[in-house]
Amino acid sequence: MEVVVEDILIVGAGIAGLTTSLGLHRLGIRSLVLESSETLRITGFAFTTWSNAWRALDAVGIGHSLRQQHQLIERIVITSTISGKPPTERSLKTKGKHGEGEIRCMKRKVLLEELERELPSGTIRYSSKVVSIEDESRHLKLVHLADGTVIKTKVLIGCDGVNSMVSKWLGFKPPPFTGRSAIRGYTEFKGSHGFEPNFMQFFGKGTRSGFIPCDDQTVYWFFTWSPTSQDKEFEDNPAKMKQFVLSKCHDLPDRIKAVIENTLLDSIISSPLRYRHPWEVLWGNISKGNVCVAGDALHPMTPDIGQGGCAALEDGIVLARCIAEALKKTGDDDNEDRAVFERIEMGLKKFGKERRWRSNDLISTAYMVGYIQQSEGKIMNFLRDNILTSYLGGLLMKRSDFDCGKLTTIS
Repeated sequence: MEVVVEDILIVGAGIAGLTTSLGLHRLGIRSLVLESSETLRITGFAFTTWSNAWRALDAVGIGHSLRQQHQLIERIVITSTISGKPPTERSLKTKGKHGEGEIRCMKRKVLLEELERELPSGTIRYSSKVVSIEDESRHLKLVHLADGTVIKTKVLIGCDGVNSMVSKWLGFKPPPFTGRSAIRGYTEFKGSHGFEPNFMQFFGKGTRSGFIPCDDQTVYWFFTWSPTSQDKEFEDNPAKMKQFVLSKCHDLPDRIKAVIENTLLDSIISSPLRYRHPWEVLWGNISKGNVCVAGDALHPMTPDIGQGGCAALEDGIVLARCIAEALKKTGDDDNEDRAVFERIEMGLKKFGKERRWRSNDLISTAYMVGYIQQSEGKIMNFLRDNILTSYLGGLLMKRSDFDCGKLTTIS
């Protein structure tokens, strides 16, 4: 049995895990990231990257290079296929208290590879699946891997997604199914796709779809609905997924439907939408001693306001800053292990305090927006077509008008 000792161990090489690790690296602190897959896992293809996410990317030093690879989105255009009313448009460059809006559609693969490239060689340990966690002492956690390796660590950070083992260790319940699912895809055109830099959303009878350019040649799209028992048959069949989405989007403009039609089958995935109950985030253990969670392990949310990946980036900056502040403090305690543990414990509590209400706000807003957008019936149709459609753009901008701060620490 191999025993490894690490000061800071991060479980999960996703957005939150790699951002946290890179933030710590920028502050002169080494960490080890465990990833259960053999390579970086690229799921979801792309995500809407709002202003708050770009502030986090700038804080960790990779914003500039990513901007060069992704198109700036100028407007959101919302259309109801039920009411027949003209589309509602809103500029996404509106200035908020933290600056002008900046929205792009980020290719997840590009982001993760950029984060990995900026980390020191050997930071990510692949094929490292965590099977159990236990206490060796009050100050150290033992993390057992599937290959028999045991890692002793002073700090354990769970960025291991919706089915997080670390969040389970902290006492969180598995995120429940919302009753809704999403099919996502992206289409790469041989030449320019010809779409304007707009975020196009369509609401139908119990469905919602969106189309947004990533760059001049790539368009990302999504479709959400409430599946029936019969829909399970195509969960692992991209060809049937594609035909299902086209059958539900028959009343969309032809050039929009062509995006779906031109999507390769290996560029389509389906997944159930899960979320953390907001009261669990408010009252649960975001941290306990020298253990905490971030990203989807902390705040899984529905994609209806496009803030899941953005919030993970925020988490990474705040968590790296809190850990660095804790480790760089010095004390007069004769028991150095106890002193370090107590500083780490306070640092992780500070992270939890900073992220608790922000996470609750995003989860709650996303759930309610999604519920109204996909609900059927005269009352819900009225709310969606006459109220939500008019205010959605402003709501999305308001939730993105947030600054997680810089990586600088307070001595």
